[in-house]
Amino acid sequence: MPIYLGGIGTVQAYNTVTVHSQITGPITQIVFTEGQLVHTGDLVAQIDPRPNQAQVDQAIANKARDQAQLASAQQILEQNLPLLPKGFVAQQTVETEKDQVAQAAATVQADEAQIESARVQLSYTRLSSPIDGVTGIRGIDIGNIIHPIDPNGLVVVTQLQPISVIFTLPETDLPRIQEAMAKGTLTVLADSQDNKILLDKGTLTVLDNQIVQTRGTYFAGIKRAS
Repeated sequence: MPIYLGGIGTVQAYNTVTVHSQITGPITQIVFTEGQLVHTGDLVAQIDPRPNQAQVDQAIANKARDQAQLASAQQILEQNLPLLPKGFVAQQTVETEKDQVAQAAATVQADEAQIESARVQLSYTRLSSPIDGVTGIRGIDIGNIIHPIDPNGLVVVTQLQPISVIFTLPETDLPRIQEAMAKGTLTVLADSQDNKILLDKGTLTVLDNQIVQTRGTYFAGIKRAS
């Protein structure tokens, strides 16, 4: 015969994430509706990308300029290296040209890093959902400026599947539950408040390590439901 232990539970989402912007800019597009199911990586809003795209273009142009200077410095060095043993070029001149080539190469590497940084900033103009979940109430409208420090962000995304239920049981039941968990998986049933409707079922995954002394109860576990 199965043994049933009853307790009052509270549904809690595994993940609740507020979508914040990492840059400041005007919202040009909202691509979700409140209460919509979204998936990880789905675009939810677009910040005006033109200033950041201009920075990428400028960084690419700087790299092209510095690559041309590097090629010119390398060409001069390659022309003078064979002349050094013959005494037609001074040793100091060749050393200076080597330094110029090294400096130009370092500048190109710095340009590549600048391009990558600009592209990262450009990617921040796309606000996407970091998890699978349901969107809440929109915190900002098209045309407004969004900031990284905005306390409410753009929208809250709440993961609903799977979900957890945390509930309490009397401390006197703890030994029986621990013994049963050692033998196998325990099923948890989530009923409606009037105990007439089975809302969902899952498995007991964890027991809290503290007992609430004032009530003689403990958090019996987390119930995962799909």
